[in-house]
Amino acid sequence: MNRESLPGPGGRNAPESGIMAAVNHGRNRQGVIPLWAGESDLPTPEFICEPAIAALRAGETFYTWNRGIPELREALARYHQRHFGRAGEPERHIVAGSGMQAIVLAIQAIAGADDEILYLSPAWPNFPAALGVAGGRAVPVALDFDDGWSFDPGRLADAVTPKTRAIFLNSPSNPTGWTADRATLEAVLSIARDNGLWIIADETYALFHYGKGRAASFLDVMDDDDRIIFANTFSKNWAMTGWRVGWLTIHPSLQQAFENLVQYSTSGVPQFLQKGAVAALDEGDAFIVEQVARAAEARDLVCSALEATGRVRLGRPEGAFYLFFGIDGVADTTAATFDIIDEAGVGLAPGTAFGEAGAPYFRLCFHRRLDHLESAMERLGGWIAAR
Repeated sequence: MNRESLPGPGGRNAPESGIMAAVNHGRNRQGVIPLWAGESDLPTPEFICEPAIAALRAGETFYTWNRGIPELREALARYHQRHFGRAGEPERHIVAGSGMQAIVLAIQAIAGADDEILYLSPAWPNFPAALGVAGGRAVPVALDFDDGWSFDPGRLADAVTPKTRAIFLNSPSNPTGWTADRATLEAVLSIARDNGLWIIADETYALFHYGKGRAASFLDVMDDDDRIIFANTFSKNWAMTGWRVGWLTIHPSLQQAFENLVQYSTSGVPQFLQKGAVAALDEGDAFIVEQVARAAEARDLVCSALEATGRVRLGRPEGAFYLFFGIDGVADTTAATFDIIDEAGVGLAPGTAFGEAGAPYFRLCFHRRLDHLESAMERLGGWIAAR
């Protein structure tokens, strides 16, 4: 089958990921320090792996609940009660095959051809791309940068049109680390209520927050019947990126609709993987605390090293584990990303991958052991000095 005969147009026109272009360019190069992807260098802990292995050996390899096994949905309820203080009955949670699938299911549930969803930019490219594949249009609303990233909710209100169906908000943000405070979330929620819009809330990094406690959440400000769909993942908090397990938190009245969407896509997440996810939720709080402390130290190391060059524009991120920074005198970040891989042996993601507002910047994932980051900053500093 040639390209012209593929069905479409949505899938045929899916854009290449600028992040994956960088990864594929440098994946097999010896000695490259990979800071391009959104993951740590930690393998999944044994306390999570062991229940999954035991379930696999016990033969838990059959079709299972489309919504997720009851044990996992109950564990999700406990997790939300513990960290967000809201009664989290199991009926509010649907297990998905990754956070990415959770976002795709949310899009499928509320948007169709020619519908618009507003999102803050620079942004992780997978959301606008997934909406485009579904036939919708992602409308960027730019963050501001001035020694740090900030956001004016008035811009969001001004961007609403009759075609707008939802607001997608990722906080803490990938790639900028910008983190919404409670007042900003209240303002966004008010805009959604006034215009009859849904909110897709990607709060993947809520616990990766470098202030006191977790980041503010829509769970702090919403009423029970607000039109909010939460998309989340096990990937980041518990070093489970390769497991591809996520979840949605929704109003119980939407359970059947989302079960149907799961049935017609993956038919459910393997049960043995879900057993590991139960352990992550119930036994993993201390591991998250350790990870955040590790990432905070790494953030400070990377920021200090790049600031010392005198040629880097950055704001220390409030949350997540990325630094989004610009280098004075470097305009084409796509070309520069490939040069840095080839010449310095450091893998970054080009800002062009994160939308027009991100084009002058680079993304660096600093959730990695300190000696690797020290080497990477020495190499990158040398590359900058040579320009």
